[in-house]
Amino acid sequence: MSDEQAIANCIYAYAAGMDLGDFDGVGELLSHCDVTFAGSDGVRRGASALSGLYASTTRRYDDGTPKTKHVTTNTAITVDGDHGKASSYFTVFQAVPGMLALQPIIAGRYDDTFLRHEGAWRFATRHVTVDLVGDLSAHLTFELK
Repeated sequence: MSDEQAIANCIYAYAAGMDLGDFDGVGELLSHCDVTFAGSDGVRRGASALSGLYASTTRRYDDGTPKTKHVTTNTAITVDGDHGKASSYFTVFQAVPGMLALQPIIAGRYDDTFLRHEGAWRFATRHVTVDLVGDLSAHLTFELK
């Protein structure tokens, strides 16, 4: 597998974990990563801090999922030795039967860096920028400002 595909698979694993409501798995995936959000000064680090962040801010339904599909597109990846960079767009779709018809609820950008450690690629940093906001009332436990 190419380095670019291995990095892309990390990006896709994040989306799959979020959609499954597997916030412990997402925290583990990002366990060596500094996560930042545009408009916020805070840096989130560590598996438990990140899984706790997602668990406390994302609604999950009876099936344990947030009823979302995170779609990652326009991904551009560069690799230089054991360092990688990626920029991607994300769009999150959600449908909650009886509550919310299928629709895009939020879109933005990920700017990621990666390090190869013991032969495997892992996230080093992730910066999230939200560009478009729709109806997040069935998704988040707080109001996004």
